[in-house]
Amino acid sequence: MSWEQVYEQWIDSDKLDEKMRKELQDLGKDPELKKDAFYKQLEFGTAGMRGILGPGVNRMNIFTIRQATEGLARFMDTQDPETKRRGVAIAYDSRHMSPEFAMEAAKTLAQHDIPSFVFESLRPTPELSFAVRFENAFTGIMITASHNPAEYNGYKVYGEDGGQMPPEDADALTKFVRAVENPLEVEVLSDEEAKDSDLINIIGEEVDKEYLKEIKSVTINQALINEMGKELKLVYTPLHGTGKMLGEKALKQAGFEKFVLVPEQAIADPDFSTVKSPNPEEHSAFEYAIKLGEKEDADLLIATDPDADRLGAAVRLPDGRYEVLTGNQIGAIMIRYILEAHKQAGTLPENAVVLKSIVSSELATTIADAYNVKMVNVLTGFKFIAEKIQQYEDDHSQTFMFGFEESYGYLIKSFVRDKDAIQALVLLAEVAAYYKKQGKTLYDGLQEIFEEYGYYAEKTISVTLSGEKGAEEIKTIMGNLRKEAPKEFADVAVTLTEDFQTAKAIDSEGNETEIKMPASDVLKYTLADDTWLAIRPSGTEPKIKFYIGVKGDSHEAAAEKIATYEAAIRKVAE
Repeated sequence: MSWEQVYEQWIDSDKLDEKMRKELQDLGKDPELKKDAFYKQLEFGTAGMRGILGPGVNRMNIFTIRQATEGLARFMDTQDPETKRRGVAIAYDSRHMSPEFAMEAAKTLAQHDIPSFVFESLRPTPELSFAVRFENAFTGIMITASHNPAEYNGYKVYGEDGGQMPPEDADALTKFVRAVENPLEVEVLSDEEAKDSDLINIIGEEVDKEYLKEIKSVTINQALINEMGKELKLVYTPLHGTGKMLGEKALKQAGFEKFVLVPEQAIADPDFSTVKSPNPEEHSAFEYAIKLGEKEDADLLIATDPDADRLGAAVRLPDGRYEVLTGNQIGAIMIRYILEAHKQAGTLPENAVVLKSIVSSELATTIADAYNVKMVNVLTGFKFIAEKIQQYEDDHSQTFMFGFEESYGYLIKSFVRDKDAIQALVLLAEVAAYYKKQGKTLYDGLQEIFEEYGYYAEKTISVTLSGEKGAEEIKTIMGNLRKEAPKEFADVAVTLTEDFQTAKAIDSEGNETEIKMPASDVLKYTLADDTWLAIRPSGTEPKIKFYIGVKGDSHEAAAEKIATYEAAIRKVAE
């Protein structure tokens, strides 16, 4: 069936309400938008699905939500009855249609006699991960598009360990989802049936309490917070998202008293009306926090994204201005503090391990090495960190201390199996208190790390290539790089080429070794000056990402290297 025929199938359907029918009619006036909404089905992959809200098979709407959940239900129908009865935990963020999508998922599952545990109101992604484990659910669904713009929403599926499904399970689920050919024909409970159904269970406060109990374990030095918690001045913004309620409670519970919320951004707002992008990676997201920080003379500014799995921070400089830290810098600060605090307390395990993604800073590795702590690299995607945590719990080979990704995702304690900005909020406040007690700021602490371990710097360049044409351009870039592997960048020789899709690493002499990781569309190059470059298409956005990691003799030397390699990388993207 052509995409034009699918469009006609939708507009003729009696399942549509008047609002969606009007949106479809409006789409018909714009051939490009109409095609984009129907030329392919919204991709369901290892990270679930994410897309623009609106009618069409390539859009987020109640029908594509039903289609994805029907696939999940059919997958669960293949399990034994007891496993199926464990059900599905469902949470949602502050975006447009998030509550509706959560209930559509529950109504679809109920049609298959599968129970669900649906949060009464918006909750962070990490609490959904926790709820899967707390409720002993077989799986979980999180309705969120993370830090994407307001016109997006998404659907993420979690495994029974509370982590996003690893590739093998996700691939099996994806086959069931793709087998649901027509989303308009998926049967669901009516609204009236849903109200009376004992399969749809509403949860909330009892899970919050248990999650907050576990959050207490994030604090390493309670005596320090007891002493400095009344002194540290902190500004926190949840960027119109889910972080406010739990973040505020977690800070108070830990003993931090002098924190203030950015009032304009403490309101759950699906339009994210005070920011261009609700992404703590963007410096502009800190505009309101910086104004309030200057007024309050704050030591630290913290922002969490709409589903509160990512955290960004800005630190006060000696001249009183605020500087937004990179995700790698925050990761380095946390790793150093965690390992040093446990070393001083005599609680650093001999088999301690830190986990990071392959595109995150090598500064973290250098710090871990200094404490004789093992660093393990995994593919991008926190599910791979969660998978390792589960492995270590099963075989007792390592003790998990910390996991992070350069894209502002951190996990301190494994009662959650995804990145957790509420945990990170509490720990980073403790680290700031540690330096404040010494008369220093987090900025001072970061400079000490650079002086001791080297001047590392990183940069991520994201190139947006939207639509069918953009997807082809991304494939072409990756294909060209594989066809003719670069021998140098900026006149510096490539000494190692790693292709994570073919699982092959080839050095400059032509020697080949196997990469023991799942296949992934990533290329990574190590250069003669120990610089590394990586290139990967985003799994959740129409982007291709280029990563640069360097080390210099000074901040200036590292910045100069970044600029040089950025120029070389941009030629590849042209």
